[in-house]
Amino acid sequence: MENDVKRARWKAGAVLIGALTGALLAGGAVAARGLEAEPAAKAPAPAKPVLTAPVTVYDGGLSADWKDIGWAPRELPRAAPARLRLFNRGGWILYRPKLEGAFDALSFRMHSPESFGDFLEVHLDAPGAIVFPHVPVTARYVVRKDGEWSDVVIPMEALNPRNAPFDRMVLRAGKDVGRDQVLFDKVTLIPLSPEAAAARAAGGGMAGTGPSREATLSIDCAAPGHRISPLIYGIALDGNRETLDTHQWKLGATIRRWGGNPTSRYNWKLGRAWNTANDWFFRNVELGFSADDFLASNRQHGVQSALTLPMLGWVAKDTKSVGFPVGDYAPQQNLDATEPAGGNGNSRDGTPLKPGPPSRTSVAAPPEFIAEWVRTLRDADTKRGDRGVNMYILDNEPNLWNSTHRDVHPEPTTYDELLQRTVAYGSGVRKADPEAVIAGPAEWGWTNYFWSAADFAPGKLTHSDRRAHGDVPFLPWYLQQLREHEKKTGVRVLDVLDVHFYPQSNVGLGIAGDTDAATNARRIRSTRALWDPTYKDESWIGEPIQLIPRLKQWIAENYPGRGISIGEYNFGAMKHMSGGLAQAEALGRFAEQGITSAFFWQYPLENSPTFWAFRAYRDFDGHGGRFQDTYVPAAASEGTSVFASRDASGKKLVAVVLNFDPEQAAQAQLELKGCGALDTVRVLGFSGAPTGFSEQPAGPHAEHSLAQRLPPYSITVLDLTVK
Repeated sequence: MENDVKRARWKAGAVLIGALTGALLAGGAVAARGLEAEPAAKAPAPAKPVLTAPVTVYDGGLSADWKDIGWAPRELPRAAPARLRLFNRGGWILYRPKLEGAFDALSFRMHSPESFGDFLEVHLDAPGAIVFPHVPVTARYVVRKDGEWSDVVIPMEALNPRNAPFDRMVLRAGKDVGRDQVLFDKVTLIPLSPEAAAARAAGGGMAGTGPSREATLSIDCAAPGHRISPLIYGIALDGNRETLDTHQWKLGATIRRWGGNPTSRYNWKLGRAWNTANDWFFRNVELGFSADDFLASNRQHGVQSALTLPMLGWVAKDTKSVGFPVGDYAPQQNLDATEPAGGNGNSRDGTPLKPGPPSRTSVAAPPEFIAEWVRTLRDADTKRGDRGVNMYILDNEPNLWNSTHRDVHPEPTTYDELLQRTVAYGSGVRKADPEAVIAGPAEWGWTNYFWSAADFAPGKLTHSDRRAHGDVPFLPWYLQQLREHEKKTGVRVLDVLDVHFYPQSNVGLGIAGDTDAATNARRIRSTRALWDPTYKDESWIGEPIQLIPRLKQWIAENYPGRGISIGEYNFGAMKHMSGGLAQAEALGRFAEQGITSAFFWQYPLENSPTFWAFRAYRDFDGHGGRFQDTYVPAAASEGTSVFASRDASGKKLVAVVLNFDPEQAAQAQLELKGCGALDTVRVLGFSGAPTGFSEQPAGPHAEHSLAQRLPPYSITVLDLTVK
């Protein structure tokens, strides 16, 4: 445990507590409403001397005149934080006989296991009949996070609203927790300023002191809003864990996508056969489930389905063949020992080996093969009386086929090939299912928005394919040609423009990704590439991406009426709060920008910050509380975001507010414009605890405004009604 203490970190924190206290207390003291105590004697409190310096209780050791009388197993090592085990609702009592002074707050540093969540409660005590409020330590009172440590400041208005004398403080587990150690240090009583002490003596209330970081927010109900597509809350299939991770159904996801490299080679007639492509040695494998199982599972859980349809032209012929068998291709750079043994298709020096015939692993899958699948699905729908597939996606990242599926498609995809395949397969889908929603081209990222794979083929002039097509970027050209096809034939083969988006600024993918301060900040900033024309991408791209506005412009200019889908996206570090904040920001931007659908790749880990980012919009209170269906324009000052929604009646407003500062709380001043008068205010907050959102005290509010504290690195949901 000693290695976890980080002596230098807690030593450096000594000077911070006093300065940070103002982040919580500024702008008026915390209201004590909701903290009820039993009746106590109303004898006037004795006058207390005015203190000018903090009273140190524990700082690498217990201060003189203070006694340790707790009941939890504990160690108080010399010159180090106190170590307590708070299982069985254990606690620590710090006692000083004849304690005197007028105090503004109690502050301390705490390091606890993430799995404990919000577990600690604090209360004061004294001999006699006085009963003090038990205050749960939630994100509301965390004014700064320093790595694994939290700096906590609890105002006396919460701990001691009646200004009664006390002589001890109790820090205890308010719920059952494990036996892991909890570390405490820098336990300090912050004195009132002389002015505040004088005001209290004269009968005035508590006064907050110190500077605060302010945030200005606004929600404009008078401005034009728009409907939010429910399909922006999408996730993707994880072929390895399809039947294991039941928590995916707790996210509130509205649609799931059957997609990824192997789905380009899925054989629907065999049911459980696809090829793993270059992800795993070009091997045909037997799945533990079929596409029909996937669709049935979605129906069972009330989730819509997006289904990737192969248009590569080849699908797995069985569940055992390999693209580069060892017997025919030896030696190879890497080998899979599974029988029959296969390799990665590269020689030992990394040179790609020439593939054999596609029939080694695959059978032909022309447009008729896929159209037959769609008809089969629709026939099943007719028997059930519903629709099983809500969106068909025309394959997956076709401009990477010569890499991902080079055993059957070794040549780079061109402008003309992708158009031809889109028209042929899309027309087959349209004939088999006239009401289908068809999306494409499901391209992987930046380079293939503008060029084809052939533009970078070895031995050819760079960008030669684009130049041969009037030097028009690929996606605008693709839209132009499909529009012309519809004009000539009357057949619409594309309803939704589908692209993938992954930040290229080295922020990671899934659970991977560094979580140092610089990477965390860059991860959150990378979301700006989705929407902000002033944000220069911090990667090899080196220019504004402004993805959604760019796609909107290309659609308006070349094929009006198409929707937009972000078919895959991910910001990495899903177990870290920076990943959760990036996810919450992305979902808010999808709602703000009015896109058709979006699919997180693949789905968040249970109770991770990214999991709770979804829940901020889909089930923030565990009882169906959610972001509403109409987007309301909103604005926030730098370092924060606000996304707002309202229901059809206009009486219910739900806003998601983000504080991106990892260390400092923000005092937010929210203005409501044209929304009506505030009636009820409910606040729920999340700052990284695996237990998710917890109820927070609402700040002071008037008819058209609300003041609310935003903890560091936090997601706050404002659940409001107006009249």
